[in-house]
Amino acid sequence: MAVSRIASLLVGLGAVAFVGACSGKVEYNYPTPVPGGDKWAPADQVNNQGVLGDGGLFGSSRRPEEQGGGIGVNALLWRSSLETIAFMPVASADPFGGVILTDWFTPAETPNERFKLNLYIVGRELRADGVRVSVFRQRREGANNWVDAPVDAQTGVGIENAILTRARQIRTAGR
Repeated sequence: MAVSRIASLLVGLGAVAFVGACSGKVEYNYPTPVPGGDKWAPADQVNNQGVLGDGGLFGSSRRPEEQGGGIGVNALLWRSSLETIAFMPVASADPFGGVILTDWFTPAETPNERFKLNLYIVGRELRADGVRVSVFRQRREGANNWVDAPVDAQTGVGIENAILTRARQIRTAGR
């Protein structure tokens, strides 16, 4: 009888410890500028090279700015994407998944149409196919009725090229 009570107590304490370990505060670690340079890194890794130095035990074969600095995608593409679409309101940005979603933006010169972007950064390598942009467009019909409108296929490609060009500029300036 005493053994079953002790076993029940241990199971109960284990369950409490398990549930307690699952709760906690979620902290986001967005890229921040590294002091004295034009590079970006997660806020908790600035001036922190780790126990074995930069690159770990064997070092890294890639340049630090191409590794992503702790985020799930290429840091140069992430930064250049945010800089390229800075004129649009960002609704959501996930540096670990590489997704940037904008809110609707209405240009001042065309008040009867609005645009929205979905950017996807795929992978940690700086490659031409590392960024994908989906563009959505709507036109106003009536007072507050927005209707989907076609978008030229080259619009998304043009934004992708602008992001890649900016990433190359940042990489060149970092040398």
